[in-house]
Amino acid sequence: MKKILLIAALALFSLAGYAQEIYIHPKAPAVPEYVDFAGDRITFDRDDLYERMDRELMTFTYMHTTSSLMLKRSLRYFTQVVPILKERGIPEDLKYLMVIESNLDPKAVSVSGAAGLWQFTKATAKQYGLEVNDEVDERYNIEKETVAACKYLKEAYRKYGDWMTVAASYNAGQGGISRRLQEQKESSAMDLYLPEETSRYMFRVLTAKLFMEHPERFGYDITGSELYPYRKPAKVVTVTGPIPSLVEFAKNNGVSYDALKKANLWLRGDKLTNAGGKAYEIIIPALR
Repeated sequence: MKKILLIAALALFSLAGYAQEIYIHPKAPAVPEYVDFAGDRITFDRDDLYERMDRELMTFTYMHTTSSLMLKRSLRYFTQVVPILKERGIPEDLKYLMVIESNLDPKAVSVSGAAGLWQFTKATAKQYGLEVNDEVDERYNIEKETVAACKYLKEAYRKYGDWMTVAASYNAGQGGISRRLQEQKESSAMDLYLPEETSRYMFRVLTAKLFMEHPERFGYDITGSELYPYRKPAKVVTVTGPIPSLVEFAKNNGVSYDALKKANLWLRGDKLTNAGGKAYEIIIPALR
C-alpha cells in the first residue's frame, strides 16, 4: 500500500510539472564530545547531558522553516550586535542567547509580553535603562536593547562566574536560579533540577552555536547571497523635540513611512511627542 501511494504521489508531482526527485533530509548530527562556549568547555559525558543535547540537535535539524530563517537573518543582526558585545566585554558566544530568545526576529513578542531580539519584559527593560511607553519602546531598538542585555549579562556573571549559569538566569531570572543553586547545593545551573524550559534553554544555546557555525552538518545549505544583508543607514537624524507626524518626517527625509517604521521599530506610534526634549537617533534607511 505504501509503495502504491508513493507512486501515485510521484505521478501527481509529474503532472503538476514538479521535479520527481525526492529530497530526504539528513539525520541530525551526533552529539559532540564537547562544545567550547564563551571560554568554557562543556562536555556531555553523563547520560542526562548527552540526551538533553541530542534532543536539541534533532530539534534544530527538523524545524526547517525556523532554522532556515534564523540562518538567513544571522548576518544582518550579528553584524549589528557583535561589536556591541565586544565593546562591553561580553563573549561573542552570548549572541546565541538572542537566537534562542527571538529566532532573530526583531519584531518578536512572547506570550508573556517580552519583546525584541533580546526579549525583555517591560519591567526588566525599565530596570536596565530602556524607555517603554506608547510612543517609544526601546526593546525594539537593536543598539539599546543589546546594551541593556550586556548590563544584565555582566551583572549575572559577577554573581555566578559561569556563562552557562548566566544563560539559565536569562531564561529563569537571577532570583530563581540563585534560589535553586542554594537549595540544591550546586554551583552550576547545568547540574540543577529545573523546569523543562530552562533545562532545555542551555542546550538550545549550545546547539545554536553549532548550528550557526556549521549549518551543513544539520542539512542546511544557506550561504552567500541567500543571507539577508545588513544595510548601513543613509543617515541618522538626531531629534530633540517633538515630531507631530512621522509620515511627514519620513517624506521630508526622502523615504516612505513604511521604510522609516521598519528601520525604527522602537517608534511605536505615528508621532513623537517628546515633551522632555530627549535626544533620539532616528535611522533613515538606504533606498534599495
